[in-house]
Amino acid sequence: MYRQALSSGIPKYSLTQTGGRNDLFDMRVIEGEYKDFSIFLTPHRKDYYFLVLVEQGSSRHWVDMQSYTLKPDTFYFTTPHQVHLKEEPEPMRGIAICFTEAFLADAVNWQIRQLPIIQNPHNGHELSLTPGEVVFVRDLMQKMTGEFEQQPDWHKGMLQAYLNVLLIYLSRLYTERLISEDGQADRILLKKFLRLIETSYTTHHEVAAYADLLHISAGHLGDVIREQSGKPAIEHIHARILLEARRMLFHTDNAIKEIAFALGFEDASYFNRFFKRGYNQTPLAFRTAARKMYH
Repeated sequence: MYRQALSSGIPKYSLTQTGGRNDLFDMRVIEGEYKDFSIFLTPHRKDYYFLVLVEQGSSRHWVDMQSYTLKPDTFYFTTPHQVHLKEEPEPMRGIAICFTEAFLADAVNWQIRQLPIIQNPHNGHELSLTPGEVVFVRDLMQKMTGEFEQQPDWHKGMLQAYLNVLLIYLSRLYTERLISEDGQADRILLKKFLRLIETSYTTHHEVAAYADLLHISAGHLGDVIREQSGKPAIEHIHARILLEARRMLFHTDNAIKEIAFALGFEDASYFNRFFKRGYNQTPLAFRTAARKMYH
């Protein structure tokens, strides 16, 4: 059945609220069920990155309105902005790593934040692993678990080093399986533009505003983004706004007007037209159809 979120919006939980030992980094060897699973049965966000190697499990969950059924020997990953919903508290077995932006900011190698598995430009969630890849990932995560549990000298540096290796390895798999060959080149301005959209899409809806933030002309920004991504700059901005609109329509009971204002639209009727251009249906029609689909 559909489980409604809090009427005020989609709640976001910290590491300690979801069972972590602190609000920076945590590791969990999962054997069965989480101790407190109730918060996962309603739509929510995590304010941390969550990566888990699933060795056994078959429960179903949703990430950004896309349903997934857990499969063994599969790696699942989420970023802080994604919306999650578990259907049932079914047991599973695996190893999970949780860490926040603050932990990454303190990492020895700052470039770790630029990796595809962290940036997640394709809003991905799962990577199927070959037997050899499972062995590599499991061995690395078990080493990390040992460091985390025993906390020998310099364990924080060792954890960061292991995490570096794991994220680089996973980013190679992400690039191989989720990004086309044309998307593999290093596109510096595109990356900066997409990062700005992530932090500013509720306040800036026009290409010119992002060009100002990047200290370049709107024409130059538009030309480079089209060249580097194959899509107009405005399409990237609209796609991010529409994604958040769909999340809020699906996962909250907020009025359409409230959602419009939260996304930076002063006029709810304009938001309705904007949404309809993107999805060929009104926000209300989308909400109704999406919830019927969930049932």
